[in-house]
Amino acid sequence: MIRTVLHLDGMRCGMCEAHVNQIIRTACAVHSVTSSHRKGETVILSVDAPDRAQLEAALLGMGYRVLSFESGPDLPGGIFHRLFRKK
Repeated sequence: MIRTVLHLDGMRCGMCEAHVNQIIRTACAVHSVTSSHRKGETVILSVDAPDRAQLEAALLGMGYRVLSFESGPDLPGGIFHRLFRKK
């Protein structure tokens, strides 16, 4: 699974979060997507890395600007797995 984190400009409320999530679901195949207007962040989980240019174009067309795009393998178990794993 690939974890992609976008930092966005333009999300101001919960309705914006839902709008961004729908734009992303329409633009590419995702396993899950969550957004936070307070953090200005969207997290995407997908089998393959999403196409950055395609996402940026879809979001910009609806008034949201991508400030950063980070994509890489999602580590199993999340942060607690990394903190408490045996070394």
